Amino acid sequence: MNRRPALVAALVATLTLGLAACSSDSPSQSPTTAGADATTAPADDGDTAPQAVTIGALTISETAPLWAAVEAGIFTEHGLDVTVQPIQGGAQAMPALINGDIDFSIGQPFGAMRASLQGLDVKIIANYAQSLTEGDDINSVVVGAGSAITSPADLAGKKVSVNSIGAAGDLTIRAAVEADGGDPSSIEFVEVAFPDAQAQLDAGNIDAAWVPEPFVSIIVGAGGARVVDPYQATLPGLPTLVVQTTGKTVTDDPELVDAVRDALTEAFAWAAENDDAVRQSLVDEMKLPEPAAANLRFPTFSTELDVDVLQGLSDLAVQYEYFDKAPDLDTLIVE
Repeated sequence: MNRRPALVAALVATLTLGLAACSSDSPSQSPTTAGADATTAPADDGDTAPQAVTIGALTISETAPLWAAVEAGIFTEHGLDVTVQPIQGGAQAMPALINGDIDFSIGQPFGAMRASLQGLDVKIIANYAQSLTEGDDINSVVVGAGSAITSPADLAGKKVSVNSIGAAGDLTIRAAVEADGGDPSSIEFVEVAFPDAQAQLDAGNIDAAWVPEPFVSIIVGAGGARVVDPYQATLPGLPTLVVQTTGKTVTDDPELVDAVRDALTEAFAWAAENDDAVRQSLVDEMKLPEPAAANLRFPTFSTELDVDVLQGLSDLAVQYEYFDKAPDLDTLIVE
C-alpha cells in the first residue's frame, strides 16, 4: 500500500503555520515580554535560582535541538531557566531583541548583517545551524513535474519564488545562475511562503521555487526535481541560523553570554546522541506526524562560526548590490 500521498498531505497541513514563519520579512506581532523581566542574578553552585532567559526562535524543524535540550534540562545545568519564545521572522525578532522583549534570538546571519549596517545594537555570539557541504542540501531550487528547467542557467528569465526577497536565498540563486552562464538580472523573484510553493508550481504561477526541507522532498516526491542547491553551490557550509543578542547584553552580562553559548554547545552534542528525543520534539512542538519527523533532514548544528563563509556572504551581498558596503564582522561577531 502506498502511503506517500497521505503522509505528504498530513505533512503539508501540519507544517503550513510553523514553516511559514521562515520569512525574514514576516509581519510583526507583539511577543511576550518575558525577556524584559528576566532575573539578572546568575546561578551560584545550585543554591541560587536559575537565571531566566528568553530565546526567540522560529517554529521550524531547526529549533528541534533547542526544544529538546530545554526539556532534557541541559540549560538548567548551566544555571539557565530558558523560555523558547516563538517568533514570526526577522521583522518581529530584531525589534523584540533590541527592545529587550527577548534576550537572544536564533535568526539568519543576513538579517544581523543588515541590522548592523543600519546602526542597530546587534551582535552574533555563536553559530546555530549551517547548510550541508555535500550531498543533497537542506534547501534547494525545485521545479514541478515535466519542467524543462534542468540547470541553474535555465532559471534566467524565469519566475522564481523565495520566502523573502532581498535575503540570502535570492542572493545565492543569482550567484549560482551567473556561475552557470545565465543572466541573474533577468530572474523575476516573487515572494511565496514555503508551504504554498507546491500549489504555485502546480498552478503555473511560478517556474521554480526555493524551499527548505520538508518541502523539497514533498515536491520532488510528487514528480518534481531539484535544480540547484544555491547555498552549497555558492557558499558551501553557509550558516543558516546564528545566535544573536545585543551589544548591551554582551557588555553588561558577559557571563550570561558565555553560559548560553556553552549550553548550546552541550545541547548540540547531546542532540547528536539523542536523535529520537530531538525528533520527538518535532511531534510535540510542530505536531508533525511521527513518520515525517523520523525522516526529516537536519542541517549541521554547531556553535562554531565559519567567519570566512560569512565574509563570503557579505562580499556577495556587496557584489550584487544588496548592501552598499560590507558590515564589519570583527565588530558584529563576538566569540
